[in-house]
Amino acid sequence: MINTFDEKILDEAYQWIELKKTVILATVIQTWGSSPRPIGSLMIVNDTGDFSGSVSGGCVEGEVVRQCLDLMKDKKKFKKIEFKVSNESAWNVGLACGGEIAIFLEKFSDAD
Repeated sequence: MINTFDEKILDEAYQWIELKKTVILATVIQTWGSSPRPIGSLMIVNDTGDFSGSVSGGCVEGEVVRQCLDLMKDKKKFKKIEFKVSNESAWNVGLACGGEIAIFLEKFSDAD
């Protein structure tokens, strides 16, 4: 089954890449407990900080955008980030509801 919302996000990522922007694709790869978005949910972030889609909500997405911008400065092409209730920052990023989430970040550009 094709999710048209995700198709639009991927189309937008492609358009950004055609405009010579670097893009990070963030994908929910694992959840546990309460999670606002299911596995497979997508968000894109470009090198100017614009984003589209959703991988969670609230403060978690703000932190995902920050992590994406950090990855753009790095030589690495990908990384996995996790938000867990046991993390000291869980309350700060909005995981007070008891859920956990893992997100895979992958960098794309027209040079790839």
